[in-house]
Amino acid sequence: MPGGKQLKVLIKSHFDGDDSHFYSIAMEIAAREARLGHGKLARELRDLIDQQKKIKPPAPNSPIPLAQPKGELSSLLSVSYPNLKLTDMVLSPITRKHLNRLIQEHTSIRLIRSHGLNPRTKVLLIGPPGTGKTMTASVLAGELGLPVLEVQIDSLMTRFMGETAVKLRMIFDAIQHTRGIYFFDEFDSIGSQRGFGNDVG
Repeated sequence: MPGGKQLKVLIKSHFDGDDSHFYSIAMEIAAREARLGHGKLARELRDLIDQQKKIKPPAPNSPIPLAQPKGELSSLLSVSYPNLKLTDMVLSPITRKHLNRLIQEHTSIRLIRSHGLNPRTKVLLIGPPGTGKTMTASVLAGELGLPVLEVQIDSLMTRFMGETAVKLRMIFDAIQHTRGIYFFDEFDSIGSQRGFGNDVG
């Protein structure tokens, strides 16, 4: 059963009409049940939440409070507001061209969507430590006036079957409703092979 504090926040968010917070707390409860070994109940809760979202999706302007993430999100995301610009980086011409194009797509988002297209929303940065992956995320955020939300991999990964997946779903729910640069550092630790017989796989 959920704790008294979770129940109070769940009821308050329902009466406040804060659907995003309501779904976030509900997902926390599902994660708690998964931790307690109640896998069937956790799955049923997640399915119920998904069904409800299809019937009544959260209002697009109802933000998840990311400046100070609440509940489970507070341990999964750290937020910063960098003011770095592309001119602060030393880049090869081809890399600068790719980043400029990505920034231009997002600064011209209305024009792009008016033609039935969408800007790219995913970038995979590869390289050894110190090659500027984190700085690139900060520069994109600085150029677009968005926060960087770094996913805390150590909090995301757990030894409980199904809990990592629940936490990932919470992050992707936040992505649906709040714009930002979501930075999955050390992604290879969660992006393992599909056939692996563990939670991450």
